[in-house]
Amino acid sequence: MVPLLFSFQNMATAAQPTLSPEQDADLRERSDWMGAYLVLHAWGVIALAMAFFIAWPNPLSFIAAVIIIGGRQLGLAILMHDAAHRALFKNTRLNDTLGAFLCGWPVGASLTLYRPYHLSHHRHTQQKDDPDLILSAPFPITAKSFWRKMRRDILGITGVQRRLEFFRMEMGQDPSRLQRLKNLFAAEKYFALSNLAIFAVCAAAGVWWAYFALWLLPLLTWYQVISRIRNIAEHAVVGDNNDRLRNTRTTLTHWGMRMVLAPYWVNYHLEHHLFVFTPCWKLPAAHRMLIEQGFGPRMELAEGYGQVLRKAVSKPHDDSTPGGPKGPRKSAALI
Repeated sequence: MVPLLFSFQNMATAAQPTLSPEQDADLRERSDWMGAYLVLHAWGVIALAMAFFIAWPNPLSFIAAVIIIGGRQLGLAILMHDAAHRALFKNTRLNDTLGAFLCGWPVGASLTLYRPYHLSHHRHTQQKDDPDLILSAPFPITAKSFWRKMRRDILGITGVQRRLEFFRMEMGQDPSRLQRLKNLFAAEKYFALSNLAIFAVCAAAGVWWAYFALWLLPLLTWYQVISRIRNIAEHAVVGDNNDRLRNTRTTLTHWGMRMVLAPYWVNYHLEHHLFVFTPCWKLPAAHRMLIEQGFGPRMELAEGYGQVLRKAVSKPHDDSTPGGPKGPRKSAALI
């Protein structure tokens, strides 16, 4: 049996999940074909959602398109996250190249910056050195504070402010305006080029406006909403920050919610932390293995995102600084 290594003290004497050599090999197996399918699936859904609104333009189809496209934009970020673990493709060059250029950069995320940042999060999950602790530490918050954040997200205020903060950080403090612009171009060139390519495709199809209405708008609005909810669900108000089975949450939900809020099995976040080498499409199998080993009662599980959000907004009074990340976090880059 292959034991999983736990670094937190109160897990030293507790029973630990184990994998047989066959299970370990199965969960570690990556596939270039599956990686290619997932990337094509994300872009295919985006294209179909755009075509749906273009063919039947009305307020309801527009809202549906924004929600579906924003969900797949998060899906691209999730696939880049898999690439950060070198789990998206078996071939390393494919993994890093397609993970960066087809998944990360179009939504403003740098695989190169994200990988070391994210691996540090795995080494120090919910501990003082966790770079993502700022996302979960403020919770619970009040319902008023939560809905204030949601309003900023859905109106695009959060998305615009974050991007402007990144721009200012990337420009640096050089007294030369030209040098600051050069710094900005160096940092954002692939994001700009990938978005220029999306605009060019829309323009070639005779719908140049679709880039702004059906790509940029979802990225600045619905993507921000579901990214916030996902971050809350993964680590906020968990049972025990020092227990690897309780400091990360898996949120069980139905296929419709997964389509718009939790693409590509991202809701199986506890399994991801326990089996970091596992491609996203094998996380349901990892979940079944844990349940079969009897770990269900000890796992941090939620029955739907509504249950998580009720806990996250359970603070009765708004008597402290509202939660949420302060300042730019370019290494996380909208993830």
